[in-house]
Amino acid sequence: MNEAHLHLLVNHFPIIGTIFGLGILIGGIIFKNNAVKNTAFIVLIVATLFGAASMATGEGAEELVEDMPTVGKSIIHEHEELAEKFIVVLYVTGAFALLSLLANIKKHSKANLLAWLTLLLSIVAVVLVKEVGTSGGEIRHTEIRADASTQTNAGGENQSEHGEED
Repeated sequence: MNEAHLHLLVNHFPIIGTIFGLGILIGGIIFKNNAVKNTAFIVLIVATLFGAASMATGEGAEELVEDMPTVGKSIIHEHEELAEKFIVVLYVTGAFALLSLLANIKKHSKANLLAWLTLLLSIVAVVLVKEVGTSGGEIRHTEIRADASTQTNAGGENQSEHGEED
């Protein structure tokens, strides 16, 4: 197993965990259910830990794929820049999730305020993680790139929408 493989193994949980954490937190706030909010905080904390693991394996993954055909350094650089912005927001979100969890457990007077702040940070994190995930997917999945409709198949012939050669 190499670093690219490790990166692929860990990089999906920050995406899915942040999205699920946000959804669960919205439910916990709407239904005023501390157990549901605590679950959301734990999911966000775990997503943050996996985000750190994803960042730790990203450089090694880059080294393995940057010179492959159809990849290139520019698309990886864009992904890396987005990931660096996202991880800062995720670290702050994870820290607020931890504070919110502790405040909820101790029934602190600021627990509700912290939950709302965590919610706002989670929204920003979800917006950013969508961009990071898409740019990461574009590295090896050329079919999801913005210019995918202008690309041709390996034989140089255009394909119709049914996958048949013209």
